[in-house]
Amino acid sequence: MLNKLLADAILLLHFAIVLYITLGLPAIWLGAACGWQWVRRFWFRLTHLAAIVFVALEALFGVWCPLTVWEDALRGSTNELSFVARWVHRLMFYQLPEWVFTLAYVSFAAVVGLTWVLVPPRLKR
Repeated sequence: MLNKLLADAILLLHFAIVLYITLGLPAIWLGAACGWQWVRRFWFRLTHLAAIVFVALEALFGVWCPLTVWEDALRGSTNELSFVARWVHRLMFYQLPEWVFTLAYVSFAAVVGLTWVLVPPRLKR
């Protein structure tokens, strides 16, 4: 039971990171257009860029995400999911060839990198 709860917690953390990466980019562009200063905060931008670069490098080198590995290990062979975990899994995991994900992650990382140049972060004065 404890392993299942830990696996669910890891899945929710994983989902939060996915949301941070995917929603961070449109937030930066929208924020730049609206004059929101928080989207230019250096540490926000650095962690956002680092997160997607980490994901893209994992995909390029064929390495599984450590959070996925950890969750799978905790679930064991049962792979029994709670109601929430079942829906989060449906949102996060798709059955497509690996090259599709690699291309998507690397492309997204390139756009985030380009955004770093076009909407540069600012260090606090």
